Amino acid sequence: MGYVFHKVKSIGILNDTTLISQFEDGVCKTYDMKQLLGKFPSYGDLLSNKELFRKVHIEGSGFGIVWNDDFDLSCNEIWDNGKTIISPFDGILALSDATELWGLNESTLRKAITYGKLKVGYDVCNYGKQWVVTKAAMIREYGELDGRFYDDYWNSTSMVAEKSGEYGKK
Repeated sequence: MGYVFHKVKSIGILNDTTLISQFEDGVCKTYDMKQLLGKFPSYGDLLSNKELFRKVHIEGSGFGIVWNDDFDLSCNEIWDNGKTIISPFDGILALSDATELWGLNESTLRKAITYGKLKVGYDVCNYGKQWVVTKAAMIREYGELDGRFYDDYWNSTSMVAEKSGEYGKK
C-alpha cells in the first residue's frame, strides 16, 4: 500500500497555541503548534499574531491547513504528531463521507436505511437534511476500512499532478 493521507474534515482553535481537528474517519486530535518552534522558529510569528492564528482554515481538498501564503501544515503532520482525544462525535460520519470511505454509492446507504439494514436512531440519525451513520455500523455491514480507499484520493486530479511532478508548475 502507498502513502496514506489522513484528510482533515474540520479545524478549530482550542487555545492560544493548540488546534483541534477532526479527520474524515471521525478521529479527533489536538496539535500544539509550540512543537514546531524548535524546527521552524518562524512559526513563533504566527503564534504571536492572534488575529492571523484565528484565520486557520482547511486547504481545499483537506490534505492540509493554511493561514496564509507563509504558514501551512500538512494533514499528516497533525495526524502523526497530534494527540488523539475522545470526542462525543467519535465514530460518527456523514453519509457522504461514509460512502466515499467505503467506496459505495450514497443510494446504497439510503436503501440500507429504508430496508432496515441500518437502524434509524441506533445506526443512523437524521439532523435536518444531513444523515449521519456510526462507523461501527459501517464496519458491521460493509467491513473494516483499509488503505485501498485512500488510493482514490491519491489518484485524484491534483494528486496525480503532484505525484508526476507537475503540481504547481505553470
